[in-house]
Amino acid sequence: MSTLPLTYRDAGVDIAAGDAFARAISKLAQRTKTADVLPSGDAYAGLFRLPLSGLRTPLLAATCDGVGTKILVARACRSYRGLGQDLVAMNVNDLLPRGARPLFFLDYLAVGKIALSASGEADAAAVPLLDLAQGIVDACAAVGCALLGGETAEMPDLYDPGDCDLAGFAVGLVDQAQVPSGDVEVGDVVLGLPSSGVHSNGFSLVRRVIAQAGLDYRETLPGLDRSLGAELLQPTLLYVEPVLALLGRVRIKAAAHITGGGLLGRAEKLVREDQRILIDPHSYARPPIFDVIARLGYVQETELARTFNMGLGFLVVLSPQHAETILADAASPWRRVGHIAAGHGADLGYAQS
Repeated sequence: MSTLPLTYRDAGVDIAAGDAFARAISKLAQRTKTADVLPSGDAYAGLFRLPLSGLRTPLLAATCDGVGTKILVARACRSYRGLGQDLVAMNVNDLLPRGARPLFFLDYLAVGKIALSASGEADAAAVPLLDLAQGIVDACAAVGCALLGGETAEMPDLYDPGDCDLAGFAVGLVDQAQVPSGDVEVGDVVLGLPSSGVHSNGFSLVRRVIAQAGLDYRETLPGLDRSLGAELLQPTLLYVEPVLALLGRVRIKAAAHITGGGLLGRAEKLVREDQRILIDPHSYARPPIFDVIARLGYVQETELARTFNMGLGFLVVLSPQHAETILADAASPWRRVGHIAAGHGADLGYAQS
């Protein structure tokens, strides 16, 4: 039995490395600071002044999410920066169906070993935290959302050196009058924004398909113009700017960020039990990665549509008059992708059981 005194570092936790990362991400986060962020020194809790001017009935909206097993694809490809945008997008996009503008974001990073970069041989398998942090900061800055704080946990007995998990937390603000009412009617129009691909849902199925097919993420498959890994790691798009711009022009009746449950599941939740939402699959471009997944894994169309976004990352329901106002603007990113009819459930054209 050893009688040498043990240290925290002997147990696998490097406080100095953790402090170095905290300083580095704090410096990066200065880019995201808004006028409403108050100095908080070394305190763990950040301070934020609520911008309530002009709001009659202000409401806070809050959400939390992660990026799922997309982390394992990033690990296999040694490419982590896009996960930072994924983490921010999965949260700030989820505020938008409530009409809320994101105010601030917090992150939780859990790793087996803290490494600022993976340049050293000893850290070759470790997660390059600065890459992750840079992705988070870039995404927060892009949507005007302050990175108010976070936590980095080094847990060597729970995670191997190359393992990590990510969680994000976002808080937004909305005037009650701007919250989508949900009063969807037959004849209303569905507008959509495109996705960049798989985004951050369904990766347990994606990875099973790739493993079953015996493929390597470095391969470029027929139908793709880049490697499989690069295609799958395309970051989740940030929808804050186009959705808030839409809210500033017309009244949104209902909205959905297409995540868990896929396009079929999320679309169904936009309508009442006596209504049917019809999506035209020819009204938008379906990224080829979904055809690759279907072909390799013999995945049926309905299963695809209940797992993935199928090429539509965000949906809104508007009155016909408001939809025409938006569609008449040639610079608008929104496209008409469907409408509301009498009936029940959702019809995505290709997603028939």
